[in-house]
Amino acid sequence: MINKRLLIRNLLSHNDENSFFDKKLKIDLETREGKAKFLKHICALSNSNPLNNAYIVIGVDDVSDKIMGVDFFDDSRIQDLINACLVNPPSIRYENVSFPSLPRHKVVGLVTIHPINLITSLKKNYWKYNKGMVFFRKGSSSAPTNNGFVLKSTNEIIVSELEKNSSDNLELTLNGVFDFIQQHPKKYQPKFKVYKEYFVLCWAGQKKKVKNEIYYSRVDIELIKERVRLFYSALDDVQIQVNDDSFIITEYIYFGILSDYKYYPLEKTVIHFKENAKYNIVTEFLFSPPKFSIPHLHHEFNSMTCLLAKLKNGLELDELELNEVTNLPTILMVCFLNGIENSYESLLESKPFLRQLEDKQAYIKYKEVLRVLRKVKYQPVKTE
Repeated sequence: MINKRLLIRNLLSHNDENSFFDKKLKIDLETREGKAKFLKHICALSNSNPLNNAYIVIGVDDVSDKIMGVDFFDDSRIQDLINACLVNPPSIRYENVSFPSLPRHKVVGLVTIHPINLITSLKKNYWKYNKGMVFFRKGSSSAPTNNGFVLKSTNEIIVSELEKNSSDNLELTLNGVFDFIQQHPKKYQPKFKVYKEYFVLCWAGQKKKVKNEIYYSRVDIELIKERVRLFYSALDDVQIQVNDDSFIITEYIYFGILSDYKYYPLEKTVIHFKENAKYNIVTEFLFSPPKFSIPHLHHEFNSMTCLLAKLKNGLELDELELNEVTNLPTILMVCFLNGIENSYESLLESKPFLRQLEDKQAYIKYKEVLRVLRKVKYQPVKTE
């Protein structure tokens, strides 16, 4: 099994991007331009590596190779974007890899592009790229090709050796368990479980009881042998079930308007471990958007619009407004889920102003809200 942290270090030892490896400080999958550029790199790396894996490392400074980290990204539906926009789409996997030098809420993103030995191209016009365009790696760049592009395999041996040198061992596994336990305060009750005498899964979270139900907040779950973080949330509450074969996480979001706050199930994730030293992860989307009074939501939306206008104009907020701004992302999310026009645009518009507030709670909520909405976007919405 490959230790992904070690793999990233080995990739970075090549000092610069090449035809099987790219690095980014961050990627933007919220805008059409950001998605288009991501698709271009996936297309190019797939076409330049028909018989071996290719990689994108996210959260690394392009010039210094310093590991800066990015926020935990759990969009398991990123493959949907690839399938919808590319002809002969490669199978990709986005993983969140922990590093001891980073704060717990930061990781390094690792995108693995698996080989398909077929030419990948754009399925439709996207941003400034035209339908049918084919990209390949030209040094450290992803460039369009001329007609008559032919797949060539040149990286098989070097990538195979790189992956072989990134294999996990007992010392790395034990160090990983010790690191996880030491990095979490006792109140988060860090613990581990061995599955199938092979996998070691660590988790931590702050336990609380609500109406006879046990929930965990500030949950952190990591698969140690791969150094992959499987779940991380600063705000959401989860319920955890553990048995000899599986680790089950049911994620809830606690939100509402004024005093009408409730727990709503968002998603269930089952990590199932097998006897053949393999595992799979299955997710089930559970969320049904709650319905609120539309006139009342319009009133809340207008209040948040006025609050956002004060932030834009650099006006000082009073104590009541400072308390209200913490709820701005949640209220705008509820408005959006109930069909209030311009609520989503207002949410995106609030980002730079929430980020510059001294109290970071509102900005943390903003990122959590976007994470929820990203999941909702790729799912058929249930109706009550």
